[in-house]
Amino acid sequence: MKRAIVSVINDLVTDRRVDKTCNTLVDLSFDVLLIGRKLPDSLPLEPRRYHTHRMNLLFVKGPLFYAEYNIRLFFLLLGKKSSLLFSNDLDTLLPNYVVSLLKRVPLVYDSHEYFTETPELVNRKLVQSVWKTIEKMIFPKLQDIITVNDSIAYLFRKKYNKEVRVVRNIPPAARISPLKSRQELGLPGNRPVILLQGAGINIQRGAEELVQAMQFLPEVFLLIIGGGDVISQLKQMRTELKLENTIMILPKMPFDQLFYYTASADLGLTLDKDTNINYRYSLPNKLFDYIHAGLPVLASPLTEIKKIIDTYQIGETIESHQPEQLAMKITSMLSNKKMLETYHQNCLKAAKILTWENEKIVLTEILKKYV
Repeated sequence: MKRAIVSVINDLVTDRRVDKTCNTLVDLSFDVLLIGRKLPDSLPLEPRRYHTHRMNLLFVKGPLFYAEYNIRLFFLLLGKKSSLLFSNDLDTLLPNYVVSLLKRVPLVYDSHEYFTETPELVNRKLVQSVWKTIEKMIFPKLQDIITVNDSIAYLFRKKYNKEVRVVRNIPPAARISPLKSRQELGLPGNRPVILLQGAGINIQRGAEELVQAMQFLPEVFLLIIGGGDVISQLKQMRTELKLENTIMILPKMPFDQLFYYTASADLGLTLDKDTNINYRYSLPNKLFDYIHAGLPVLASPLTEIKKIIDTYQIGETIESHQPEQLAMKITSMLSNKKMLETYHQNCLKAAKILTWENEKIVLTEILKKYV
């Protein structure tokens, strides 16, 4: 059996894209090892169809963390037998590329975002230049490149004149049944529930304005689920604005558990701002989670998101992130029960089309070359 080593820089728990990649490799009869890291607050990993290895690192973030991770990953890859290397995102690409050359092992690269233009880098020109140099040095030499949507694929093609295939991060068709009641989930049964979920609730993603908007939505309950840079700030804002009875913030959780909450809400939100190229062309996982839960969507009018909303008629877009305007839009959508039901039914129809079973055809075609 051929061995495929997949690497990613997160803790593996909530990265469903990488999990789907690993399962696709298993379906093609690869023996799969997924490498990531373990954080102090990492949840335990549930049993999977493939092997996992999480590194305990001395550093959690910053340049020393990236240096330590890449050095450790290099020696891990170098010391293990493999028939295929699969690198996820630019922060794992350098060690994968070097080992692929040294051991003459094929490499597949999956870019989950337009990494060099993330908000964490655009205002740190020195750090950004390091990552741009790594990308510029390696990207033109890659053979099999995947990314998450048409817009980012176009940017890469234009920049490097390379073929880039698109595999969107869409959930599988099968869903959880039966669902749980709001009472079982600790949610109010007599108030509309709006939901913001995501593993990366970070700056410039509209979460702060959403919390502020709750001052004008006394009859609405906001549920935030996930992790990210602004979670502690959101909790502080909730206290300062005296909104403890209106906003619930839960930590990231396994997808099966998360889906119960998603399916129990009335409106799903994705509010990334058009402040950088990466967000401008993003296609958040949560959008497809909302669709599969039958949950109407309210979103920023970003290119890829608006394309999905307009194509399948599953929700609406905001005109402003200003808290009062945001509150008015939420009120307008929640008060139109007939339209919400139409969006709900359209989500269910879209979920039959937007499935991982359909989406993975491209990925399978690429990986079959190495079986």
